[in-house]
Amino acid sequence: MSSPDTSLAIAVDIGGTFTDISLLDRASGRVWRAKTPSVPSDPSEAFLAGIRLALLEAGADASSLGQVLHGTTVATNMILEGKGARAALVTTRGFRHVLDIGRQDIPRKANLYTWTKPQRPVPASRIVEIDERVAAGGGVLEALDEASVRQAADALRGMNVEAVGVCLIHAFANPAHERRAAEILREELPGIAVTASTDVLPVVREYERSLTTVLNAMVMPGVTTYVGRIEQRLSDEKVSAPLLLMQSNGGVAGAAAIRQAPALTALSGPAAGVVGARAIAAACGIGDIITVDIGGTSADICLIKDGRIGLTQHGKVGDWPLPLPMVDMVTIGAGGGSIAAVADETLTVGPRSAGARPGPAAYGHGGREATVTDAHVVLGHLPAKLLGGRMALDVEAARAAVRGRVAEPLGLSTDEAAQGILAIVDNHMVGAVRVVSVERGHDPRHFTLVPFGGAGPLHGVALAELLGISSVMIPPAPGILCADGLLAADLRAEFSRALPRAGAIDVAEAEGIYTELEAQARSWLDVEGVAEESRLTARVALLRYHGQGGEIAVGWAGTRAATEAAFTAEHQALYGFTLAAAIELVTLRMEATGMTAQQPATKLPPSGAVEPYDHVPVRFGGDTVTTPLIDRASLGAGARFDGPAILSQLDTTTLVPPGWSGTVHETGAILLTRRKGALQ
Repeated sequence: MSSPDTSLAIAVDIGGTFTDISLLDRASGRVWRAKTPSVPSDPSEAFLAGIRLALLEAGADASSLGQVLHGTTVATNMILEGKGARAALVTTRGFRHVLDIGRQDIPRKANLYTWTKPQRPVPASRIVEIDERVAAGGGVLEALDEASVRQAADALRGMNVEAVGVCLIHAFANPAHERRAAEILREELPGIAVTASTDVLPVVREYERSLTTVLNAMVMPGVTTYVGRIEQRLSDEKVSAPLLLMQSNGGVAGAAAIRQAPALTALSGPAAGVVGARAIAAACGIGDIITVDIGGTSADICLIKDGRIGLTQHGKVGDWPLPLPMVDMVTIGAGGGSIAAVADETLTVGPRSAGARPGPAAYGHGGREATVTDAHVVLGHLPAKLLGGRMALDVEAARAAVRGRVAEPLGLSTDEAAQGILAIVDNHMVGAVRVVSVERGHDPRHFTLVPFGGAGPLHGVALAELLGISSVMIPPAPGILCADGLLAADLRAEFSRALPRAGAIDVAEAEGIYTELEAQARSWLDVEGVAEESRLTARVALLRYHGQGGEIAVGWAGTRAATEAAFTAEHQALYGFTLAAAIELVTLRMEATGMTAQQPATKLPPSGAVEPYDHVPVRFGGDTVTTPLIDRASLGAGARFDGPAILSQLDTTTLVPPGWSGTVHETGAILLTRRKGALQ
C-alpha cells in the first residue's frame, strides 16, 4: 500500500508503441498525464522516462512518490512469441505425455481436416518422470522416492534448462510430494527457477494444470529479471515506494507475489482499462456498462453488472488455455490498423493489422494497405492533425489506399468503400459485444457503452446504434485509461482448493477448507501491508451438474440449498435452461482484496459557451455535413452540444453523429445520448 507520509501515486502502462503515465495526488484528486515512446529492447527505459516526465509536469520529486503501479505485457509477449526460458517439466512416472495428449477438441474456427496440434511449449524430451503417486482423494499410494528426484535433477542439468515446472498427479488434493520435490530440485539446481503447480493453480484437470505450470516456469526468469530491473531503476531514482503490478484478475499485487507466479500477469493489459472504466462510470452514478477497448490491432470487450467485474477461468493466451482467474472479456482482431482487403470479390477487415510501422497509409510512414483509420480519414471523421497538432494526416494517401485496394476492385466510390470498411469492422465488434451480453443472459440495451483506447470513441456511437443502446460514456482520457485504471485497482489475490472428489455440497467440509483459505488470504494481506479496515474477503464456489465438463462460479451462500439455488439461477441466465441432475461442488475459492483509498473526485469548473475551433465536411451515411471541430479541453462541467460534432484531444478523437447530444459531467466524462425522435 502507499507510504503514510505522501499521497502521490504513479501508474505506468507500457504498450507496444507508447508508454502511458498517470500521476495522481490521492489527497486532492489532481491528475497529471504523460506519453512517451516505448523502448521494446528495454521497456524499463520508457518506464523511468515516463515517470520523470510526469513528475516534471507536477513539479514533484521522485522521493515523494508513495506508490508505483505498473502494467506490463512482458509475460504475455514471451508466451505469444515463444521467447520464454528453456523450460522442463517434472511429473509422476507414467504421465510424461499429458501435455502432448491435451484435449480432443480443436479450435472452433479451425478446419477439422487440416488443423494440426501446435507444438507444446515443452517437448516430451524435456519431461522427466519421478516415482511417487497420490490418489484422487489425497491418499498416498506410493511414497515419494527422493532418489528419483535427484536423478531427475541430474538429467535436467544435462538439458541446459533455465526453468523447471513440477506438476505431480493429484497434487491439488495432497501437495506434500510436489512441495518436497520442488524443494529438492531447488537444492540440486541452484540458479534455475523452479515452480510447483500448487503455487500457481492447485485445481483439477491435469492438462491445464501442467500447461499453466510450464508457462509460469517459462516466463519466471524473464519477469523476475524485468521486475528486478524496474526496482533497481526506482532505487537509483531514490524512490522508496512499493512496486505493485497489474494482474489478469483486475487487481494488483506486490513484486514478490508476481515473481512466484508471473503467469498471473499474462492477460493483465486489458484488465487495467476495464478497472478504469468502472471507476469513472461509478463516479457518474452508472453501474451497468459494456466496455469496448479499441486499439490499433484488437478490440477487448467486457460487461460489468452492478459495478462488479466478472472473472473467468477459461482464458487463453495464444494457443494455450490459461485457467487462472482473469477478467472475463472477449478479444477480436479489430482496431484502427486492421487491414481491409478484397479477395474473390469479398471485402474483409482484419485480423491482419498494419501495426505501428508502417501503420495506416494516412500516417505517412510508407503504409500502402487500406485500414480502418484510413476509412475514417476518407470520410472526414478525423481532424487534419493528431497528437495535439504534432502529427499531420496524409488524406490523399488514405484515399489512394482505399480507392486502389477496396473501391476499384468492388466497383464502388471511395466514400462507399470507406463506409463499407467501417460497417464490417463495427459488425465484427457488435458480434463480440453480443457474446458477453446476449449470450450470457444480458440485454445490451440496458447498459451504457464505454468506448476507450485510441480508436474507441470513433466507433462508440456507431456500435451503440447497432446494439440499440441509447447512452454512451466517453472517459476523460480514453487513450490513457489503462494507466488511470491502475490507480483505481485494488490489491487482489485468489486462493483455491479443489475437492478431492467432486460431489454434493458438504457444508462442514467446505467451511473447514474456507477456514484454511482465509488463513492464506490473511497471510497474503499481511505481506502486502493492507490495513485491517481496507481488507475484504469473499467466498466463491465452483459448481456443475453431474456429467458436465466445466464449472460455474457463484457466491458461497452458507447452506447447500441456497448455494445450489444460486447455481441454478446462474445456469439459467447463462444457458437458458436447467437440468434435472445432481449438482456437484468442484472447487472452493477465496477472493482477498486490499481496497485502494478513494481519492476525491475530479470536478471540472463550470463551462462557458461551446466554441468550435473549425468546421469541416464529414460524411455521415449518404450525406456530407459541415461539422464543428471542438477542443475537448475547452469544455467545462455542464457543457452541452448536439451532433454532428468531432471532439479532439491528445489521445483520441470522439465522433458524435447527427441525432446524438453530449453533456460534460463534472468528472470530465462525456455522456452521449440519443435525442428523442432521432432516427436509428
